[in-house]
Amino acid sequence: MNQIIDNILAELDRTGNLRRFPAENPASKTVDLSSNDYLGIASKPELQQEFLSTIDFSHMQFTSSASRLLSRSQYSYRLLEETLAYAYGNGKQALLFNSGYHANTGIVSAFAGTKTYILADKLVHASIIDGIKLSGLPFARFRHNDYGHLDRLATKAYGEGYKLIIIAESVYSMDGDCADIGTLVSIKKRFPGSVLYVDEAHGVGTEGPGGLGLCKASDGFEDVDIIIGTLGKALASSGAFAITFRAMRSFLINRSRSLIFSTAIAPVNVLWSRFTFMRALGMDTERRHLKMLGQALAEVLKSVGANSHTGHIQPLIVGNPQQAVELSGKLREEGFDVLPIRTPTVPPGTDRLRFSLSAALSLEDISRLGNALRRII
Repeated sequence: MNQIIDNILAELDRTGNLRRFPAENPASKTVDLSSNDYLGIASKPELQQEFLSTIDFSHMQFTSSASRLLSRSQYSYRLLEETLAYAYGNGKQALLFNSGYHANTGIVSAFAGTKTYILADKLVHASIIDGIKLSGLPFARFRHNDYGHLDRLATKAYGEGYKLIIIAESVYSMDGDCADIGTLVSIKKRFPGSVLYVDEAHGVGTEGPGGLGLCKASDGFEDVDIIIGTLGKALASSGAFAITFRAMRSFLINRSRSLIFSTAIAPVNVLWSRFTFMRALGMDTERRHLKMLGQALAEVLKSVGANSHTGHIQPLIVGNPQQAVELSGKLREEGFDVLPIRTPTVPPGTDRLRFSLSAALSLEDISRLGNALRRII
């Protein structure tokens, strides 16, 4: 077995796909362009101090010590779930998970044993694909944002007697482009009994009214059956949540194994999540600044020959893992942390640098990045 492992590691190293944890340098003055701290909340120690001043530490729990179904203390979880449900409205309810990965694997696999066909966008998160595999259900992956292809696949599966689960992301994690929520809703409604599932991991905090995401901004919001939001990206905490209707929430409590069999998030983290969520609702200034940064970055990437859009996630595709690693190293020497994204995270031949923006950055940071890129490319 050791020889097998050594051979695998050697091959990964040879092809430029060997992964290592990035080195930590607390004294580093580099600009972080790989973080998911989209609103800059994690960079605001004053928010942390304000939150801590509200905590009664004599009664605070730093561990749940049990799964949610076995925990005697439910106060913090109920408080956050009720806050989320009230914000999203339309009679929908919230359910917390330990992470986006737990949410996607647990929810999708909960439909195991039903006569269901899953249709997922080609570029959805790996956690969704793992959930599909765990479910054992038949599935197909439609071409990215190709709704004609989705409609044809849905027509075929529905005609064979299947109920459908249609899965997409609102903002795609590696390309940063967006789904058309209205079109997804219209396709879903053509097939009665279908479930529309939208992962808003990179949309929560950054898009829509109050940062509630692209689904909330859509006229078809009430027809999106399951929305996944993360607490660990723009909201600077940990965990994830599902926004869904009452019966679906009860179904997931009883069928989602990642929820049933995982020790729940520590109550202190849950209260911090509620604190940051409430703050994020009013951070329209940060969202506008983030959009300005996205527009500036798009111009920078165009200046070095890349096609881009104006979102808070933008790729510079180099097509080769070794070149992606080398370019990342050169940018670090110039004072920018932009980590390489390689196969299997992205399809072969699309290895890239992924620029992930934060409202804590300045337009001057983007200007300096442009100068650095033009020097080294």
